[in-house]
Amino acid sequence: MAARGQTGTGIDEVDDIAATGSLPLVVDLDGALIRSGLLAESFLALLSADPSRALSALANGPGDRRTAIVHAATNEFHGLAFNEELIALLRAEKAKGRRVFLAAAYEQLAAGVAAHIGLFDGVLVSDGGPARAELLCRTFGRGNFDYAGGRPSDIEVWRAAAGVLAVGPTPALARIIRRDFPHASVVSPRTRRVSDYVRALRPHQWLKNLLVLVPVFTAHHFDRASLLAALLAVVSFSLCASSAYVLNDLLDIRSDRDHPTKRDRPFAAGRIGIGHGVALFAAALALSVAVAWPLPWRFLLALAVYYALTLSYSLFLKRRILLDVIALACLYDMRLVGGAAAAAVVLSPWILTFSVFLFLSLALVKRWAEVVDRIRADKGDLTGRDYQLADLPVLQVMATASAYVAVLVFCLYINSPIVADLYREPYTLWAIPLILLYWLSRVLILTHRGEMLDDPVLFAAKDRVSLICGVLMIGAVVAGI
Repeated sequence: MAARGQTGTGIDEVDDIAATGSLPLVVDLDGALIRSGLLAESFLALLSADPSRALSALANGPGDRRTAIVHAATNEFHGLAFNEELIALLRAEKAKGRRVFLAAAYEQLAAGVAAHIGLFDGVLVSDGGPARAELLCRTFGRGNFDYAGGRPSDIEVWRAAAGVLAVGPTPALARIIRRDFPHASVVSPRTRRVSDYVRALRPHQWLKNLLVLVPVFTAHHFDRASLLAALLAVVSFSLCASSAYVLNDLLDIRSDRDHPTKRDRPFAAGRIGIGHGVALFAAALALSVAVAWPLPWRFLLALAVYYALTLSYSLFLKRRILLDVIALACLYDMRLVGGAAAAAVVLSPWILTFSVFLFLSLALVKRWAEVVDRIRADKGDLTGRDYQLADLPVLQVMATASAYVAVLVFCLYINSPIVADLYREPYTLWAIPLILLYWLSRVLILTHRGEMLDDPVLFAAKDRVSLICGVLMIGAVVAGI
């Protein structure tokens, strides 16, 4: 076992390595072998699995905090963002008889990763920067080892190494390397793209926040003040939702890597660091509150409830059977509540009830589609969700029942006194439940066939038939006014 500041397995044979003329290759764990920080990922995995234990660890001092996280971390390393190009290079060097060592700041996690990869001759434990340079010089001799790293703290180690292997350096670090280490080799150069940060905010999901406008339009409040307040509410909800999406993606990094499409998300793929993700999450939330500040306090309260429910979903509810889909339905409803609060209009309880059943159905469809994907891929139960493959028939029944109850509630709404007061020709609204019956039934059939490859709400935004149905329903509303 390796201790901090000491050498690990197999280091007693270093003199023999040097004598052969083949210098040992030392590889940094964080930022090189894996594209992110293992301690940070372990904390996020712990926060996702056991929030109270994670927050308790966070309350400790720096040293105790790291120890608590390491001891609580899972020993499952298959979900890490390994740099496959570097691993292929290491295997090639190993095949030539070269000794390869792993350097890390925490022995327990590093030893687990080394065992998982199965090609390292030992683990060297020390903090980065000067402490690591000192350890490697004491172990191998100054200039008697090659070092692979990808963080600014590795510069001190490279100064003491014979060969420099820069792994995935940022553009800023790459410029320093070209200046100070002109003979360095570069593996997997990283390009920081604005598009990755934009994608992490999931702007395509902002379409859902158009629901904020529904209370204004259903109440027929088309004055300038109401519309401006509703538009500010849409922007605020969009930024708030983006903050929640970033946090959710950080918590789901490892499970996303086991998903056929989510594995390409910026955090799961390692294109954005965890530190940048935390900053992005905080900035989006701050901007959301700033945009909402001029609006009535009731909107700020609705936004706070929405965010609290979102956090509860990310930390607890998404791993609880049925509570997750009910929470998703309530999140859609909070957009309606927020829109009504922003424009100071009364939200019809019929519309609120209709949306609960409609979005509960669509949330169940989402889980239904995920189960179908797992079955077709011949995989086990959902990762990070409390659903089994055997639950498929029940999900199908609940999604179908909820969809048709939503249509029934809308029919009752058309017969309510509210509609008679708002519409001159309310009978035109009867086209809407017929269109809804068609659209929802089509969604259910497509999901059964395994053709629902996206979130059903986003599917509706991109599907031509769905868009035509939407236009027809809006036309029915306009005709009745």
